[in-house]
Amino acid sequence: MAHHLVTAAIAAIIIVLLEKPTTAAAAAAVYNVNSFGAKPDGRTDSTKPFMSAWSAACGSAKPATIWVPSGRYVVGGLRFSGPCQNGAITVRIDGTLVAPDYRVFGGGDYWLLFHGVDGVTIQGGTLDGQGAGLWACKSSNSKNCPDGATSLGISNSNNIVVNGLSSVNSQMFHIVVNGCRNVRMAGVNVVAPWNSPNTDGIHVQLSTGVTIMNSKLGTGDDCVSVGPGATNLWIENVACGPGHGISIGSLGKDLKEAGVQNVTVKSVTFKGTQNGLRIKSWARPSSGFVDGVLFQDAIMSDVENPIVIDQNYCPGNINCPGQVSGVKISNVKYEDVHGTSATKVAVKFDCSKKYPCRGITMRDVNLSFKNQLVSASAYCVNAGGRATGVIKPTSCL
Repeated sequence: MAHHLVTAAIAAIIIVLLEKPTTAAAAAAVYNVNSFGAKPDGRTDSTKPFMSAWSAACGSAKPATIWVPSGRYVVGGLRFSGPCQNGAITVRIDGTLVAPDYRVFGGGDYWLLFHGVDGVTIQGGTLDGQGAGLWACKSSNSKNCPDGATSLGISNSNNIVVNGLSSVNSQMFHIVVNGCRNVRMAGVNVVAPWNSPNTDGIHVQLSTGVTIMNSKLGTGDDCVSVGPGATNLWIENVACGPGHGISIGSLGKDLKEAGVQNVTVKSVTFKGTQNGLRIKSWARPSSGFVDGVLFQDAIMSDVENPIVIDQNYCPGNINCPGQVSGVKISNVKYEDVHGTSATKVAVKFDCSKKYPCRGITMRDVNLSFKNQLVSASAYCVNAGGRATGVIKPTSCL
């Protein structure tokens, strides 16, 4: 009898074990790009294996991970398109993706593009855009240079996380977020020389709920650029330099244009940059606007234009001379901004004659000219608002 009871107990345990999914089965399906034929040798074209891994992960009914082991992988244009069967794909990069020579792939808009996806996480890794050859071509004034490719594009996608990614020497922009909802970027590291053209760090447009946190951005153009239609944007704990600062704009290039609304920039540092906190618009008619911006807790170190609103942007004096900006700028706050200006004019509000800036407020802004022998100054045209607390240079609002 006892023997039968023991046998029954063992059978019951076996049934329980069979019914309970193992952690491996319950976890994500893992697709190693090497098992699809990718070669981490820095020479072999691994574009097709990467796309095969994406097809498998996107077609998986359960959460999926694409794993890129360490090594250097040469890949051409990668188009990761949705919708996918599951809403949780992780692209875990332990290696480096290397762009082909710009003459092979420089005309494409994007090198890596995630389009129409939901619930994708990009974790770690390095993108090496190999942009130096293209920059040299452009600086030689040759007519045969392509525009270059943006290293990482995220378009028409929702619930995206980019965590711990490094982007080095992009041909053009490093990261572009366009037409998205709920994108979170943290621990992003952008590296390019100060004289690399059009290599914006992170550009956000026509998107809502984008967060950029705890990142270090050094490049040849804007560290972060904010385009038309960016709303509910949060930028915090970002170090910028070299670069052209954190810029809202340029706006107003088009007659019909979406506005920028509800932007917070806090706990940021600028070292040796061309600009600090900048808003700029073309001097031409437009339906665009900027409303509700908070710049808070910014430290400037030898910055050429620490605080600047420029509504007379007209590169090359083409298509805008004699016109004024239609972009309406209102409710912009500067709080706890301090440090040094590399030029005498530390605060410059050059606003539209037709639509003056309204509701600019400054509290505890303390900026000094680098050599301290001459105090810094402020310049205001068509700008209205008020200043409280410690204000240096003296407010011109």
